[in-house]
Amino acid sequence: MKIASYNINGVNGRLPNLLRWLAKAKPDVVCLQELKAPDERFPEQALLDLGYHAIWHGQQSWNGVAILSHYGEIRETRRGLDGNPEDLHSRYIEAFINGVVIGCLYLPNGNPFPGPKFDYKLDWIKRLTKHAKKLQEFNLPVALIGDFNIMPTDLDTYKPEKYKENALFRPEARKLFNVLLKEGWTDAIRKLYPDERIYTFWDYLRNAYERDAGLRLDHFLLNDHLLSQLQIAGVDKEVRGWEHSSDHAPVWIKLKDRVHLS
Repeated sequence: MKIASYNINGVNGRLPNLLRWLAKAKPDVVCLQELKAPDERFPEQALLDLGYHAIWHGQQSWNGVAILSHYGEIRETRRGLDGNPEDLHSRYIEAFINGVVIGCLYLPNGNPFPGPKFDYKLDWIKRLTKHAKKLQEFNLPVALIGDFNIMPTDLDTYKPEKYKENALFRPEARKLFNVLLKEGWTDAIRKLYPDERIYTFWDYLRNAYERDAGLRLDHFLLNDHLLSQLQIAGVDKEVRGWEHSSDHAPVWIKLKDRVHLS
């Protein structure tokens, strides 16, 4: 079972790149973030033509998350997080696919720091942590996947000193990320590659991609039921170099094949 995450940074504007990557990489399940499209403009038919069913939670111009599956119809279990009825951002969607609960998320950026956007980010992480505790109670394999907009360690940025006042690297956000991990979640990429600099994002400015001046913002958090099935992981870095690419590259993990199909 190959599960991928891809902040597409505009699903319609970059649809040719998405379809090209799907045809080449052939992931079984994909979590997309930053659709930047309302529900009615999600390219459902183009994805079906490649064999991917989808659920999505769109938003005009901003945010938006989706889950794609090669396994057929998707059993949606949730969209949005509890705890703030005034939060109308499309940042979380969840489904049960092939015996695995998959939560696809686009955590708030939080910049500029300090300010209300950073406060919203911290509150959102706390709400995610509360929901993650409930997911653990179901005694099922669970993965929380997506663009967390957090660099958990110094290894996750090419230049730590540059980001001391950036919301992506602030200790308040990193501390809450670690609180989440201590609730029974494992950072899959860091588990497999504990000492390597692995990046998933390269800014459009100052030739960041060409210089490999990257950040690791996209994560797979697995509970213990799923961790034992983890085999390998990687980043399709070359996709970031395609013309009109997102500033993120697709990230993926492979799990042992599962017998149950939802």
